[in-house]
Amino acid sequence: MFDGLHTLELDPPERRARLRLARGARIGPVTFHEALAHFGSARAACTRLAARTDADIDREEARLAQAGGRFLVVGDTAYPAALAAVPGAPPMLSAIGDLALLGRPTLALVGARDASLAGRRFAAELAAVLGAAGFVIVSGLARGIDAAAHEAALATGTVAVLAGGIDQIYPPQNAALHQAIAAQGLILSESPVGTPPVARAFPRRNRIVSGLSAGVIVVEAAARSGSLITAQRAAEQGREVFVVPGSPMDPRYAGSNSLIRDGAILVRDANDILDVLGRPSAPSQPIDRKGQNRPDGDTAKVLEALGSVPTAVDELVRRCQVSAASVAEVLLALELEGRLERHRGNRVSLM
Repeated sequence: MFDGLHTLELDPPERRARLRLARGARIGPVTFHEALAHFGSARAACTRLAARTDADIDREEARLAQAGGRFLVVGDTAYPAALAAVPGAPPMLSAIGDLALLGRPTLALVGARDASLAGRRFAAELAAVLGAAGFVIVSGLARGIDAAAHEAALATGTVAVLAGGIDQIYPPQNAALHQAIAAQGLILSESPVGTPPVARAFPRRNRIVSGLSAGVIVVEAAARSGSLITAQRAAEQGREVFVVPGSPMDPRYAGSNSLIRDGAILVRDANDILDVLGRPSAPSQPIDRKGQNRPDGDTAKVLEALGSVPTAVDELVRRCQVSAASVAEVLLALELEGRLERHRGNRVSLM
């Protein structure tokens, strides 16, 4: 598990040189890092390689600032340490939102764009419970599983990694979610501002999703899907891979089940993940130890719906008419107090 921020400080001329080098023609992440190692600094490398001009960087930085963002460069204090340790880490990222989220433990949650309703609900429940336990949820802002995970984790912390420029909303139906994450969470992109999302950019995006995270959770991945690429990158990066199993008759689970066959950790509920990674911190939103959650009425609603007979968490959300994140926080508080018992099948009961 990774936490904390990358602590190396850059002097302004070297930082500007890294921006110029990173945006240079035919200079990808591998070449960038090789150039730093060979020349000793980006300032020296810029005198020998086809780096961008200061004016080019000024123009992109101005466009990014208009969108409410800023650059993160390898070596910046705010650049996430977990990602910096990945071979071929992005030399620079555009960021809009709360950079403090990069200093907290993170988990990626990815899956099918054309996900089933059950898959989206399960992804949302995982994101809510893991968020309440202290994890920031990372995903790719795609339709289906990604969107469900982001929405459920907005209250506790979520990071969206884009394939195109940070100002490019894709898919268009996620415009409101894009805006909400920019306001409440964090959006990251390796691509320059204004760059449309193209097919070759999505695998690069996926390595960032996994590189930021202590582990990757896969829900509904078909064979040869982008989620499998994210899982493969996670394994290469030494991250844990967690997978929700499904029927062998359902093609949406063909990739998921193959990952389990090849050694991924099977997930029945959030406890299967927390048993491996532990609980990184107290819930990110305060919970009164006497059981009074914010807002006050949520705890009373959940307690009224609970009893000694195990009840599915999805059913609690429906009965209580409150968000999955709020229910997850109340349940976590009750569990910490020793008043809640968890059962298989994502069911809970009072002790």
